[in-house]
Amino acid sequence: MTARIYLPARSAMQSGQAKDTWSLTFEPERAREIDPLMGWTSSTDMKSQVTLRFDSKEQAIDYAQRNGVAYRVEEPKAATRKVISYSDNFRYNRLAPWSH
Repeated sequence: MTARIYLPARSAMQSGQAKDTWSLTFEPERAREIDPLMGWTSSTDMKSQVTLRFDSKEQAIDYAQRNGVAYRVEEPKAATRKVISYSDNFRYNRLAPWSH
């Protein structure tokens, strides 16, 4: 049983940079099975449904160590921000052609 500790990405509806909670999820022990009648995927692994949230990465690591859970930490990637200006839409040496 291995756990994955990571900082979830923000949803598409969020515009801020704040990411507040770290998550600990368990990796599946068995592959999902396809139901032959309905075609649904199912799993008998109940730990795949568990997600624990922590205020900091250290708290999540402490929890995993206290409970004897093997874990791996995935560090968040730095967000790259593309700085553009509204006036760039009207430049005379614009790379993309104007749309209308």
